[in-house]
Amino acid sequence: MNKQSAATGGLRDAHPAAPAKGEPNPMRIKSLLLTVAFLASLLGAPCATFAAEGSSISDTVLKMPLADGVSMDDAVDSMKLRANSLNFKLVAHLPLYKELQAMGVESKRIEIFQFCDARIAKEMVTYNPDFSAYLPCRITLIEDADGKPWLVTLDLGKVLQNANLSPELQEKAEQVRDNIQSIMEAGANGDL
Repeated sequence: MNKQSAATGGLRDAHPAAPAKGEPNPMRIKSLLLTVAFLASLLGAPCATFAAEGSSISDTVLKMPLADGVSMDDAVDSMKLRANSLNFKLVAHLPLYKELQAMGVESKRIEIFQFCDARIAKEMVTYNPDFSAYLPCRITLIEDADGKPWLVTLDLGKVLQNANLSPELQEKAEQVRDNIQSIMEAGANGDL
């Protein structure tokens, strides 16, 4: 395999009619659809319904803009304070934009904050190991192309609809969902 085909994973050699740069790649789309179908099957969601409804990645997330006058640093401080008051531990912080800048890649702010209630997490994984794919709960602070800051997370409400949990575990999972939303709201509003 030559350097060019190694860099492209050999796709151009195997598929000479690969799309030009900027055009949708059918192989990539197929791979993405298979991944979504696999994840949906893990959650018990009917794949045909998901595809037929024309769902997009945006349908799976909860997204909040920062209020006017709330800086991104204020949002971070507010999220940490709210998480602490809810007994949610900040288990990881990934300042992705700094890593990109260190590699010489220009980037707007992208930071990932991972929060966890270890006891509930253990119960969820004990009930079904597939829940480990959703741990810990992540909230991303991003700056869009126009410089508008947002907080983004997985919409746990949609995940829980098809989780088939016991009533006790459903209540705890809803508590996690509500706490993550509360942490986001505190960040978005700059509540200290």
